[in-house]
Amino acid sequence: MADTKPRIIIFGDPERLHAEESVERFLAFADGNAEILANCFRGNCELDVLKKADFAVVFGGDGTILSAARDLSQAAVPVIGVNVGKLGYLAEFSVDELIGQFEDIVSGKHITEKRMIVRCCVKRDSETVFCSTAINDMVVSAGPPFNMVHLRMRVKGQSLAECVGDGVIISTPTGSTAYNLSAGGPILSADLSALVVTPICPQSLSFRSIVISAAGIVDVEMLRVNEGTTLTLDGQISHKLHVGDVVSIQRHEGAFLVVNNPLRTQWDTLASKLKWADKPKYTN
Repeated sequence: MADTKPRIIIFGDPERLHAEESVERFLAFADGNAEILANCFRGNCELDVLKKADFAVVFGGDGTILSAARDLSQAAVPVIGVNVGKLGYLAEFSVDELIGQFEDIVSGKHITEKRMIVRCCVKRDSETVFCSTAINDMVVSAGPPFNMVHLRMRVKGQSLAECVGDGVIISTPTGSTAYNLSAGGPILSADLSALVVTPICPQSLSFRSIVISAAGIVDVEMLRVNEGTTLTLDGQISHKLHVGDVVSIQRHEGAFLVVNNPLRTQWDTLASKLKWADKPKYTN
């Protein structure tokens, strides 16, 4: 390990079972091996503090990592995800693996993958009323009283399609294995620069997901909505939508930097955690 100790920021979910004890175990290991700049385990850290870090270690499930990644993307800090949740698709390391591979990680022997994120804004009467970033996806959901909504979508200013149904999911490659996958959308390699547009229960047998370049702006105009129609980012940030609102999605200049675990690939994770390409259960 280099003479200069790596500067670490810690994130986590204090309500997650075993998260706090995992943090304490890592802190004991880090004593003498790393400089802990801040422990954001129970709160937020200022951007100026984040920018000083070499790595962020995030203890929790995918939701915890997504929440931390939106802040860390502004500071270009690589994320080491430690799984103390259930699925933990984005959390590639166990505590044992993190401690065992720590020297290789901080010395740059592990690959840090750069994943795209998106910026999503809502315009109402030509005025921007909401903006935020998303790592996984942007979802327009019908909401109560749960009548079908009517949406018009454009890509790079060109008409794409109109969707009548329960809404639409626009996903990044990272988020393609989340809500998009459950709604019947395709799985994308995490390092691609693309977006997946997947309708939610469309009133059309022929309306299927489409993969488009992330180079242009995608606009979704609200032609008919419900009282409870909502825009949701990463399942965590929400904004109520009105008729005439236009949701614009484009690639953000920042990135989600993920330290990969060499003990497993993206495809290993798909197979082990989501049972992708699982062989039939033959009988003797």
